[in-house]
Amino acid sequence: MGKLIVNAEKLTPSIIEDLVKICPFSAIEEKDGKIEINAGCKMCKLCVKKGPAGVMEFVEEEIVQIDKSLWKGVAVYVDHVEGDIHPVTYELIGKGRELASKVNYPVYAVFVGYDIKDKAQELLHYGVDEVFVYDYEELKDFRIEPYTAAMEDFINKVKPSTLLVGATTVGRSLAPRVAARFKTGLTADCTILDMKENTDLVQIRPAFGGNIMAQIINPNNRPQLATVRYKVMDAPERSAEASGIITVAEMDKSKLASNISVLKITNKELESSISEADVIVAAGRGVKSEKDLEMIKELADLLGAQIAVTRPLIEAGYADAKKQIGLSGRTVKPKLIITCGISGAVQFAAGMNNSDCIVAINKDPKASIFNVAHYGIVGDLYEVVPRLINNIKEGKGLI
Repeated sequence: MGKLIVNAEKLTPSIIEDLVKICPFSAIEEKDGKIEINAGCKMCKLCVKKGPAGVMEFVEEEIVQIDKSLWKGVAVYVDHVEGDIHPVTYELIGKGRELASKVNYPVYAVFVGYDIKDKAQELLHYGVDEVFVYDYEELKDFRIEPYTAAMEDFINKVKPSTLLVGATTVGRSLAPRVAARFKTGLTADCTILDMKENTDLVQIRPAFGGNIMAQIINPNNRPQLATVRYKVMDAPERSAEASGIITVAEMDKSKLASNISVLKITNKELESSISEADVIVAAGRGVKSEKDLEMIKELADLLGAQIAVTRPLIEAGYADAKKQIGLSGRTVKPKLIITCGISGAVQFAAGMNNSDCIVAINKDPKASIFNVAHYGIVGDLYEVVPRLINNIKEGKGLI
């Protein structure tokens, strides 16, 4: 990185006029006999190269390299509600173990809450080397200031090289604030994570509406932060025996003060989520009307499956947004998913391509969905789905 410097003592009206004309982005402006560089500047350096000698200078800023050896370990934030640990935590522990093994790092878990010491024991069955427990009454309910303070205390004391956070409601609120405290980067909704030998975390996620897969690294800042959606990674098998240790962390309680007071908590009614479904029948743009979803529903009922849809059907008002699969919807990893009339755009595929078995129905043999499907049926869903329904009713199976 660098910056432009204007040697104002060398400016004359004619020089200012020349510089304004040179800039192809109209980023150089004359104001009260002086030059101002606006936000349109692209650092093309034409004003330096073609402008009057010595008037404009480009100076490279010296970047102080951090000592990466001071930052060790892969940490996972334990997402929970009243001590009930969210399963995304176990998925991140599994990925954390994989990443840590490449650079011989320990794996930490950070458990923040109240009356949670006993519940931290469960984490030791998943291969965590050390669980840091911040157990204070001030942390009973999630409030952003005290939770951020607890995470800041952990990072300052332990100095983990990488911190993984589940992309839940809490995680999406907490992670950016922690990143801001340490003036480091954060990559949201990662779908692939890897670790270089120099401990740089390779963070891969869809970008530009899913048209490309961006590979992001944070080579000169620590810790490295990434959030990952539920059902993207694989959770490790629970070990019968616990390993690792639990450390009850202490910190200055005055830092847990908050301007937010929790007056009342109302529990939501439990509802089934497509993220938890073992079998899904998904409908896409190939479904011509809302009435035709009854056919999809009949197939789903026969299979004991949940119905899901793509974004066009949400926008058409055919289904609730909670039923959407994709980058702007939910991530799913069922044992079986049957896609009906779905082209398989990157945005949709990113939300379901880790499913155990994908069966695709589409009349276009070149549809992208066939690139991720395990079994493909080329045909009109209005002909194929009724045949599947009849086969199941007659005990012949799907196909």
